[in-house]
Amino acid sequence: MRYFYSSFAIMVIGLIAAYLLGGLAAIYITFLLIILEISLSFDNAIVNAKVLETMEPIWQKRFIIFGIPIAVFGMRLVFPLAIVSIVTGMGMVDTLQVAVNQPNEYEKMLKSTESTIFAFGGAFLLMVFLDFFFEEKGIKWVTFVEGSKLVEKASTINNIELITAIMVGIGLGHITQDFGVVLAFMYGVLLHSLLGMLDHFLSSDTVKSGIAGFVYLEVLDASFSFDGVIGAFALTSNIFIIMIGLGAGAMFVRSMTIFFVEHKTLSHFRYLEHGAHYAIGVLAIIMLMKINMHISEMVTGTIGIGLILIAFLHSLWENMHANLIEKD
Repeated sequence: MRYFYSSFAIMVIGLIAAYLLGGLAAIYITFLLIILEISLSFDNAIVNAKVLETMEPIWQKRFIIFGIPIAVFGMRLVFPLAIVSIVTGMGMVDTLQVAVNQPNEYEKMLKSTESTIFAFGGAFLLMVFLDFFFEEKGIKWVTFVEGSKLVEKASTINNIELITAIMVGIGLGHITQDFGVVLAFMYGVLLHSLLGMLDHFLSSDTVKSGIAGFVYLEVLDASFSFDGVIGAFALTSNIFIIMIGLGAGAMFVRSMTIFFVEHKTLSHFRYLEHGAHYAIGVLAIIMLMKINMHISEMVTGTIGIGLILIAFLHSLWENMHANLIEKD
């Protein structure tokens, strides 16, 4: 429970701030936003834990210390403002004034950019999933897929992840006929590849590069935050309540990450990492589909948690089965 003390403290402070901003109704909305963020980013916590396990302790601490303000203020407030500012050509201060004084107008401007946002975030998350899907794994979960001859042969092809992503991007371009969407998608693919290259040059044989891992985790967090930030406007147009709710939710996700790392959760539950990556793959597909259609964030969150729950229960069953064999 000690891992979540700071998260609960931030939540309480946030709820008090929400009450000062909008009374009891704001508290209720903030609580819903916290749940929304956790449901959309639970798989993020598992993938974060996998990356953190390979990083030096000092960078694990920096991820918490510096990652918290980046997650709360950077990704949930400044980043959306920056996107609107870049697209509209307004300055950051002017964009902030619009967000505060004309929240409905700010919502329209943000949603006018959602196609490119979803294309960029979807591309980055797709690369995260493809990297995992095609890597050589000692443990396979969905064996009829992961262990099939087709996947095994495809995994031996150089840059198969990049080839697959480019094919998806070309298909997306034909469907949307929108150059901006294709460009955003390719930027997402490029950023993931550049971070991989940076990590390759800076990492040792056993320890992941601290700076490369930190940047990777923050970009991953940003990709997960897109859905939450845009979906939050269905509950409120107050950007500060959105920041408080989603930021507090992000704190719980980071607390879960540290819990998973220190308790070696991924080692104890063998399929949990698989479930999280499949959830990321589904989220990437949904984000790309949302360019042309509306899909509720509740659907996205439910599918993600559902896949992780199935992976957890399957891992638990395998552990019990192994223990019974050992006793016999």
